[in-house]
Amino acid sequence: MLFGRRKTQLVTPDRALQGRDHYLFPVPAAHAVLGHALQPPFPDGLQQAVFGLGCFWGAEEIFWGQAGVWTTAAGYTGGSTAHPDYKEVCSGLTGHTEAVLVVFDPDVVSYAQLVATFFEVHDPTQGMRQGNDVGTQYRSGIYYLDDEQQRVAEQAVQVLGSTLAERGYGRVTTEIAPLGKFYYAEAHHQQYLAKHPHGYRCHSTTGVTFPREALAAAL
Repeated sequence: MLFGRRKTQLVTPDRALQGRDHYLFPVPAAHAVLGHALQPPFPDGLQQAVFGLGCFWGAEEIFWGQAGVWTTAAGYTGGSTAHPDYKEVCSGLTGHTEAVLVVFDPDVVSYAQLVATFFEVHDPTQGMRQGNDVGTQYRSGIYYLDDEQQRVAEQAVQVLGSTLAERGYGRVTTEIAPLGKFYYAEAHHQQYLAKHPHGYRCHSTTGVTFPREALAAAL
């Protein structure tokens, strides 16, 4: 029981593992599916979004298949330890959640549409878990890059929260915070399910379709 509480209790910065000033591993140059760069600089006109929604294998696969997405990458964000590795993140002692960087063309897909997809493909009411995966590294999170992304994310929580409450679900526990730093995950985690098609997919949903029209009206 004590171990279970530790897995779901977010570590404070003063107790987090000490980080480092460099990556412990190389980041692949190109996306295994889309063929584009994983790291900036990205082409002019593209925008970035960062989401945490459980295990990043399945999360990344969901976004790289969406129209208008130029590239994606698996990584870690929301924590205190600089340049962590997977083992450290899974220890719960870095404060990070598994996350996906989504680089997209706003002329094809809007940030609001990506946020709606984010809420449709996982259960944002579970707290420090997603499905059978339990721990702070599986928490739901939207990490915004500017004021407009923050506005969209907060409005989306209000819209979805009302819908879920009407249907008897709990409150939305999605963390909404400014993006501090996105650290790329190890090479074998990048586009994992393209390399291992029968690999682990964990996402569970509420079964509630996100009320996109209500979000559009609110914005």
